[in-house]
Amino acid sequence: MAKILVVIVTYNALKWIQRCLSSVERSSLPADVLMIDNGSTDGTLPLVRTDFPGTRIIETGENLGFGAANNLGLRIALDEGYAFAYLLNQDAWLERDTLEKLVAAHKPEWGILSPMQLDARKRRDKRFARQCGKYIDAAQGGYHSETTVVEVPFVMAAHWLVSRKAIETVGGFSPVFKQYGEDDNWIHRLRWHKLHCGVVPAASAVHDRADRRLPREKKMQLKCIAAVVKLSDPNRSWDWMRVREVLELVGMGIKNFSAIPWKFIPEFIARFPELKEQRALSLQPGAFLPE
Repeated sequence: MAKILVVIVTYNALKWIQRCLSSVERSSLPADVLMIDNGSTDGTLPLVRTDFPGTRIIETGENLGFGAANNLGLRIALDEGYAFAYLLNQDAWLERDTLEKLVAAHKPEWGILSPMQLDARKRRDKRFARQCGKYIDAAQGGYHSETTVVEVPFVMAAHWLVSRKAIETVGGFSPVFKQYGEDDNWIHRLRWHKLHCGVVPAASAVHDRADRRLPREKKMQLKCIAAVVKLSDPNRSWDWMRVREVLELVGMGIKNFSAIPWKFIPEFIARFPELKEQRALSLQPGAFLPE
């Protein structure tokens, strides 16, 4: 039986954590749970200690961010001999057979496998549908067996089954990204190492974020982070992308009547030496995993 470590990074997760952890307890394929808490103050920790005494907890004492906290879990998965780590968002939960179906579909070339990511109403999550839907619907004419895997260029890290080989090869999330962009970068590095990212249509799980709306300013900031993501992608030319992305930011500001991209450009250019260094480091085996 595959040994799986479910890694859940929490920060004020009281609204979701009971359903999240209960779903792992009910899994048809047993898994151990590691919760890495980034300084919750809303009662998350007391609830978990009382209701889920089998959950192993690491308290960071501060908000390390999604990537750095998950890196702690990935390191433990390696050190303790797990075949897979399952990265599970605090606002997400499994179906009873999610893990079982993902493991059954796994082959060595797959670094990441994701289930179909649904919203709380059991419809395709909007971002998941936008990023993955066309590949899933086109594959095999829409017919999928229990073990079909559809390769996709990206899938959100709310539900990632990550193989031991992928962790050993790709490592952890880059410190370049404090919030947002870290999952894109990890998949870019996965692809550079000739491993693949896929969705198993027969498996499903929930990511409960339907009611959250980003203000326009936040959306523009995310578009700026996308420039850092593309420049950090080892599959792209460094020299070309650093010029292209500055021009993209200029055009983005004009197109959206926003000064945010223009204000971001000096900061972006100032980071070029750091980004180039981190891009090189990101290709080392086990990059960014804590010792």
